[in-house]
This record gives sequence, structure tokens and C-alpha cells, in this order.
Amino acid sequence: MLESVEKSALYPFLNPKSIAFYGASNRFSAMGTTQFRNIYELGFDGSLYPIHPKLDQVQGRKAYKSVLDLPEVPSLAIMVLPTRVVPEVMEECGRKGIRNVIIVSGGFKEIGGEGEGLQSQIVAIANQYRMRFLGPNCIGVVNPYHKLNTTFLPYDTSPGFIGMASQSGSFVTQMFDYLGKFGLGFSAAISVGNEANIDIVDCLEYLAACPNTKVIALYIEAIRRGKEFLDTARSISPHKPIVALYVGGSEAGKRAGFSHTGAMAGPDRLYDGVFRQSGIIRARSIEELFDFSWVLGACPAPMGNRVVIQTHSGGPGAAAADMCGRSGLELPPLSPATREKLAPFVPHTGSINNPVDLTFTKNPLDYFHSIPKVLLEGEGIDGLLVYFLVPTQSVRRALESLGVPRDQITAQSQNIMEQQSEAVSALPLESGKPLIGYSLRTRDDFFIARLQDMGIPVLGSPERAARAMGALARYARWCRETSLLENQEM
Repeated sequence: MLESVEKSALYPFLNPKSIAFYGASNRFSAMGTTQFRNIYELGFDGSLYPIHPKLDQVQGRKAYKSVLDLPEVPSLAIMVLPTRVVPEVMEECGRKGIRNVIIVSGGFKEIGGEGEGLQSQIVAIANQYRMRFLGPNCIGVVNPYHKLNTTFLPYDTSPGFIGMASQSGSFVTQMFDYLGKFGLGFSAAISVGNEANIDIVDCLEYLAACPNTKVIALYIEAIRRGKEFLDTARSISPHKPIVALYVGGSEAGKRAGFSHTGAMAGPDRLYDGVFRQSGIIRARSIEELFDFSWVLGACPAPMGNRVVIQTHSGGPGAAAADMCGRSGLELPPLSPATREKLAPFVPHTGSINNPVDLTFTKNPLDYFHSIPKVLLEGEGIDGLLVYFLVPTQSVRRALESLGVPRDQITAQSQNIMEQQSEAVSALPLESGKPLIGYSLRTRDDFFIARLQDMGIPVLGSPERAARAMGALARYARWCRETSLLENQEM
């Protein structure tokens, strides 16, 4: 692993001090213009130089006819240009002394024929001038902590802890809004395109050293440097979890990947083995990729796979229990001591089995602290799944019955739910065990939003929550086994 993130080849791509941009104009519909605007609209505070052979101004900024005319050597150049002129512009950047380039332009190896020859040309130019480049056929990078977004969609969610490397460019951009729906965001996101110079392995090294990244997410169509990938991932996994979605395992996926980035995919079972050996948690869908990343980045590691489910609705509890069984989790019976501690909080109609199905509670607020606290303290319990059917309306009615003025009810009910979300969020810290919520409610509900903002993953279904807990338990087991093996070898 790198000693510091500054030593990564990708550091100047994600933390540039100045950028030369090719392909922006005053035509708002142009892709280059869109990407250029997204850089300064996110608040990038470095120097931004549009390069245009004919225009004196681009989007209100002074334009330069050639990069050779710039008053300084930019730390990064971005090209959104016709394919045929990219080699010429690469040469110009090399003569200027620019050492880092993002090539958004497509039409290279992924289309074969002449495109392969053009890609060979830009590789040769980069080698001549000791340049590094992302792409071609990529969408660039996002680093919200540096206020940098080189893609064609606005980054309008908060900085987060998920660091992503993707062999699909637009996939990254489409995840901006998706992550925002859960209060999540990227720490960094990198589109590698055809990987002619910088690849997934380089991205792993950067994200492993990135202090804002808690978990690494990978979208993979093919791994080109197999041994280096395996060795690098294996060195990272014990310290920072990696989740991967591989989409080239079927014949259809293989063909799509090759036409997309020129990637040559391998058999599905081969990738299963690579991921298993390197400690990477495999996701089977886009939804799982980010569910697993969320939970692995937010939750403490469990000591085992024994889980208890807390619910006040039988159906969501049973659905979670079924998926726990399918995800390698055990649902042990509660110990006599735990059952005794629960007794004061559970009505005679409730079930103190596992799942713990309360139906309702004597004091509704016990559901958010007293009951989960007892369960997490229970002997032989490694983690807790909680179904949140939020009692916002019940709280409002209770306040009305107490004579609270109508214009104060919303504020007071939110204050109560704020206190309960704080109580829930404290439980994993107090117990050292993971708590994962699930609900059919969304961030439109004040309580769900506050839980998520306070670090509690609340997923959209019992099945998703159980699968994510299973992924967390698998990762924790791999870390323990790896540590034990390393200690035996010492």
C-alpha cells in the first residue's frame, strides 16, 4: 500500500491546482461545454483555462488558442475532442510540460480498426513525455472534497465515504442522485474507460490511501492485470473493505463489455475465485454494490454471524429471517437473561423469540433505545436488524392529546424523533456491534433521514438489510481468518 495518497499517480487527477480544458465552447448543448461548466459550478477554485482555436472567450472566461500560450503549466488537461485530433493535442500538451491528462473522447480501441491504431499513438506519445492519462473513452473524475467534477452531470449531493473506480463512465454520474436518496455520496469517483495507461489497480492504490474513503466500490467489466489486481486488493482488504460488481460473466455481458471499453471479460467462476482470494465482497447487482458499500463503511465489524431481528410487524420480520438464512446468518434463540431483561418492555401479545416481534410496545419510545440496547447486550448476539415503522403520526396525536398548540406540533414531534434517532445511533458505538435498519419509508420521513445522517444504514427492504448484514459478516470473517493466518506465518 502507498505510504500517502500524494504518492499515487492519480493524486494530481483528483486534486489539480489548475486545469487546461479542450472542447468547451459557447454552445451550451456541447458535451465539452457541459463538463467545463460542471467543473466551475461545483466551486473548483483553481485556475481553469479553456483552450479553443477560434474563440477569445468561452463561457465568460478568457480562452487561449493553444496550451502553449498559457501563463503556467497546468497540473491537468482534459480533452473532449474529435478522436482524430487527440494525438496532436497530446503532443502539444507534452511539449508544454503537462504530465496528467483525462481523455474523454471515444472512438479508440473499443471500436477496433483505426481506433486501435489511434490508441497506440497516444500511448506512445504519453511514454515519450512521461505522461499519465485516464481513458480514452472515459468521463473523468469526481472529488467533492476538492470541489472537482469533470463529468457531464452535476454533482449535487454531499461528499461521502464511498470511493469508486468504474470501467463505465456514465455509470458513475448516474449514481450521484441514487446515493443522494440515502444521504450518501462519493469521497472520490474515477472513470477509467479503456485503461490504456491508468487502470483499476492504480485506482485501488489511490482509494486505499485516500483519507476520505472508508470503503472502495468497483464496477468491473474485465481485469487486465490479474496478478497485480489480486496482490493489491489482498493488501488493502484487511484495512479497508472492497465491494465489486462484475458484469462480464455471461456471454451477453462479455460482448457488451468489449463494445463498451474494449475489455476482454473472463469466466464468472474465475472472478468469484479472484474476489474470494483477495477479500473482495462480490455484489450481484447495482443495488447490492451500494448497499454493501454503505454498510461496510458505516458499521462496526461483527464478531460472528449470529443476528437478532427486532420488528413490530410479523411480515417484515419473517422476510428478514428468510433472507438471513439465505445469506449465511444464524438466528439464535435469545438467552434466558436477555428474555428476562426484555420482559418489562414487551406486552403479553409480543413474541420474545427471534425475530422479536413486539406488535406494539407499552411505551413506543422503548422501541428505539431500551429494547435494542438489551438485544445488542445479549450473549451470543453479533448484530441487530431493526424494522422501522416510524410512529410520526402517533407522536403528533399524543402531542395533540396533551394540548400542545397546533403550530408547535411539527417542531415538537421532530424534536422527539431527533432524540430517538440520537439514541439509536449511539447503540453501535456503545455495543461495538452493527445495527442495520430497514423500512419501506424513505428520506422524506424526518426520522429515517435523521437516522441515516447520524450513520445508521436504513435500507429499503428486509431482504436488502439481511443481505448487507451477511456481506458484513463475510468480510469480518475473512479479516479474522487472514489475520490468524498471518500470525501463524510469523
